[in-house]
Amino acid sequence: MRKMSVLAAALLTASLALAGCGAGGDSRADSQAKSAAGGRAADGAVSDRQGAGPAAGGRAPAGKVTGQEQGDKVPAVTHVIRTARLAVEVKNATKALATARSVALGAGGLVEKESTERVDDNYTSTTVVLRVPQESYDRVLRELAGTGKLLSRTADAKDVTDKVVDVDSRVASQRVSVARVRELMDRATKLSDVVTLEGELSRRQADLESLLAQQSSLKDRTTLATVTLDLTEPPVEEKDGSDDDPTFADALGGGWDALVATLRWITVAIGAVAPFAAVLAVLYLLWRIVRAQLRRRTAPATAPAPATAPAAGGQEGPRAQD
Repeated sequence: MRKMSVLAAALLTASLALAGCGAGGDSRADSQAKSAAGGRAADGAVSDRQGAGPAAGGRAPAGKVTGQEQGDKVPAVTHVIRTARLAVEVKNATKALATARSVALGAGGLVEKESTERVDDNYTSTTVVLRVPQESYDRVLRELAGTGKLLSRTADAKDVTDKVVDVDSRVASQRVSVARVRELMDRATKLSDVVTLEGELSRRQADLESLLAQQSSLKDRTTLATVTLDLTEPPVEEKDGSDDDPTFADALGGGWDALVATLRWITVAIGAVAPFAAVLAVLYLLWRIVRAQLRRRTAPATAPAPATAPAAGGQEGPRAQD
């Protein structure tokens, strides 16, 4: 019995000690929480005073950097669409085009489109559209301008950072929206709910695909700059030979040209007169035929016998026998 009483007393003492420790821990935790809250409040007040200090003309303590200054030091990612157009006069457009291709491919770009036209058989004009990385944009422009005589140059840079950020945010939200609708479809038990959710899912997926297309287009235009290069050859100047003295060959060539031109005009005249001559010949032939027929009709049926001359010596010739 004495052992049981001693054991019970020991258990009671231990439980009281544990209760006291728990109470002490809770009180210490409460006091620490209150002190932390007070410290945060004091820090907030200090920060408010520091924020108001510069606005009032004061200066921040030395060795400390405000949050605004830290944000200014962080470099922001910008997205810029760069386009340029160059007009260059070159001696040989074909060689200059090959040089432009090698420059673009060497910079890691590509040839998007090209067209060549020969104007009046005197000179060639070529237009080529190049896509080059943004980091090689300035170097490519310098090399292309050095292929010949630079006639004109225009460049444009458009900052689309806000649009890129907006499209990226909308793409992320739309993906979450599509995933949510798919979860609802997995939980749906009624056919009407499934049909409604399928229509909603189709609409949201279409919106997501449109946003993804915009995102891809912006990424392509901000990653690769567009350079349009116009290559033209100088027109060939025709030599004026009016001051040169004519030679025998020039005279012979001129006479031959005159002869050929004369024969050509004679042939043309004959060809023009031939139809009229043919009609006149037919009419003349008809007139001759008609005239011959008329003469035959008007001629006497029998011609008169010729008279006999008197015989010599006054004798009459033999009479005609009856």
